[in-house]
Formats: sequence, C-alpha cells, structure tokens
Amino acid sequence: MNTPAKITPMLQQYMEIKSQHEDAILFYRMGDFYEMFFDDAITASRTLGITLTSRNKDDKDKVPMCGVPYHAASSYLAKLIAAGFRVAICEQMEAPQQGKAVVRREVTRVVTPGLTTEEQLLDDKNNRYIAALALNSGSRPRKPKENTTYGASFLDLTTGEFLVTEPTDHTELVDELSRLTPAELLIDTDSSEVYQGLLAEIEPILPDLCITRRPGHTFRAHTARQTLLEHFQTVNLAGFGCDHMQAGIMAAGALLDYIRETQRSDLSHIERLTPIELTDVLIVDDSSRRNLELCQTIIGAKREGTLLATMDKTCTPMGARLLKRHLLYPLRDVARINRRLDAVSRLFADSDRRKTLRTLLDEVYDLERLNSRVVLESANARDLIAIRQTLARLPHLKTLFTDQEDGLLGEICRELDVLAD
Repeated sequence: MNTPAKITPMLQQYMEIKSQHEDAILFYRMGDFYEMFFDDAITASRTLGITLTSRNKDDKDKVPMCGVPYHAASSYLAKLIAAGFRVAICEQMEAPQQGKAVVRREVTRVVTPGLTTEEQLLDDKNNRYIAALALNSGSRPRKPKENTTYGASFLDLTTGEFLVTEPTDHTELVDELSRLTPAELLIDTDSSEVYQGLLAEIEPILPDLCITRRPGHTFRAHTARQTLLEHFQTVNLAGFGCDHMQAGIMAAGALLDYIRETQRSDLSHIERLTPIELTDVLIVDDSSRRNLELCQTIIGAKREGTLLATMDKTCTPMGARLLKRHLLYPLRDVARINRRLDAVSRLFADSDRRKTLRTLLDEVYDLERLNSRVVLESANARDLIAIRQTLARLPHLKTLFTDQEDGLLGEICRELDVLAD
C-alpha cells in the first residue's frame, strides 16, 4: 500500500483500522456507501467488476478507491466471499457532527467463507460449517499420527448448530471433514507444520476449503474450556455429554473464540454443544459415500441423481438438512432405528394426517436461520413476517398429534413448545 504524502484525518482513521485487519478487505462506511481504498480497492474493483477511481484525482499521490451502495452491499459481499476473500465491515458509530473532522468508526463483524449469513451464498438444504482442529498429546506433537488425540468441532453460524467430536485416528479425522464439508478450517499456528500432511490430504477432497490460522493460546485446554463455560454459563460441560472430550473441547473453545472475535454480537442462538459419538453410528467412509452417490454424484459432484435427492420429499429446509444428517450418520442402535421406523409407519398408514401435516409444513419457513438472523441483528421485515407465519402454525402442528401418547411422535408432541407467550 503506497502511502500518499498528505494524509487526511479520514484516511488516517482508515489506515489505523485496516492495520488491524490486514488479511481482510475493509468495507469502510461513508454515508450511503462502503468505500475501499488502496490495494483493497484494486482487488475489489477487479473481483466485483466495478469502476476504480481515486479520491484525490489532481494529486500526484492518487489514492485508488471504489465503493458499493450500502443498501446493495449484501450481493457484493457475497461475490467477494465466493471468491475466497475475507471482508471486515466497518460502520459509522455516530452521526456526523459539525466541526468534527471524522466520525467514530468500528469494525462490527468480519465475514469469512465459513461465517457468512448472506442468502446468496447459502443453500437451504445444506449446512454451512466452519470447523476447528485440535491435537492433544500433552506436549507439542512431532507427527500427527503418533500418540495424538484428535479433536474436531463444527459450527453453523446460520443455525446455531455446534458439534464436537474426537476421531480415533488420522483417517477418521479426514473422513469427518469430508463428511461435513466445512467452508473454513481453523488450525493452531503453533503446530502449523504438524498439519501440513493432513492439509495436503484434505485438499483434493475439499479444494475450496479456506484455512485460517489462529493463535495457539486459544486452543489450550484451560482457555478453551473457560471460553465455553463463559458462553453457556455453566460450571462444567457434563450436561452436554462432552465433558470428557479434552481435544474436542480444545477445538470447540478455539472455534467459539474466533466466532466471538469476528462477529462482535450476541451469540445466544448457539445454545448447546452437541457431541458426535462416532461409536453410535455406522461409519460410511468417503470412498463409499462417493461410490454409492449418497449426497453427491461421482461425476460433477451434483446433488441431482443421488440417493439423497431421490429420497428428499421434505417440506422445509430444516427437514432437508436433518434428512441429510440421518443419511450421513446412520443409526446402529436397533431400538432407536425401530422407534424411528414406527413413527414413519404410523404416518404412512394415516394418509389424511400425513397430508394435513405436509400442508402445515409447507407454510413453515426456515426458523433456524431466521432466528439466527434476528440474534445477529441482520434480520429484515420480511424475515419477521416469516417468523410470525411459522409460529402461527405451531398450535396446529401440536394439535395434530395430541392423540399420540407413546413413541417418537408422542415425544415430539409433548416437547413441542407452541410459544403461546
């Protein structure tokens, strides 16, 4: 970045904020536009196909600049993220005042490939995960396959789903990443060389994966655990069933720390940490999933033509994501399998109830992502209307199953809160 001879107070502020986010393109709010300067402007103008101009055209030290309208920023932001860039959103924190050279500005959130809530980048039928890896060996490991406990955590900011697991070996770790296909992966900078072989193995499977290196202290066992306890306001993690997962907790704590740092907003929609107990499910490895074309075709990696696409008759985005999860993690417990099959059989036999249920679900919007947008303060009036319409369906859904006293349908009915308040 070539610094001009004369620095205005506004550019001085821009450069100070940019220095704190050197790895991101800075969206610097100026009135009704987000402006970009210097190298950011050159990069953004090429990626977005917008005009590159300069702030001081008559000066020999011209400052390259470009901008996008505030009201249309979401589409431009989506293009930059899709191209693999990180974007720091810098907002005006006060109204312009007469006599004041520059208004106070702050970065309110950082958008990354794994932390985007832009609708243009989201697929209703798929989660968008960001993941973190941790290696727990008591000391800094020399090789990732020797005497190491692996921890992995996955979080979907758009739904609040927060997962943690401890693969038993290197192969299982790679398989778990290929199964959940995160858009971004956090690793510990203190052990970067340990991950080199692992990343080389993952690259052909997840070629678009964004790698983000984070300070080693955020992965330390005590720090990571405290981060989680502070967020969930608990004295331990036993209630989530993962208190024993030392390496998993290291990954989950480092991941949550990153979310808090980049989003700088309320994260109350992240309500629980859910362990993935790989011993409870049938492990279908990456090769088998590809050859069976469970979720992607071998040629073209498309959804159409797969087993999932053939089976998916769900009415809601939430149902589509849950169905995919069930397909990727088949149950091994016979009692749980039969309980699920019994619920399916009851609905199959009762066509009238099934048709009524589908009619109601057709009017249900993606409540998981709508709720997240409200919490993250990115919801609009259309989102609130969708929430209203969805909540209005809850009493009717509960009434439909009040006669189901046992089994999975009965349990769902009893636990369904119609949110009357």
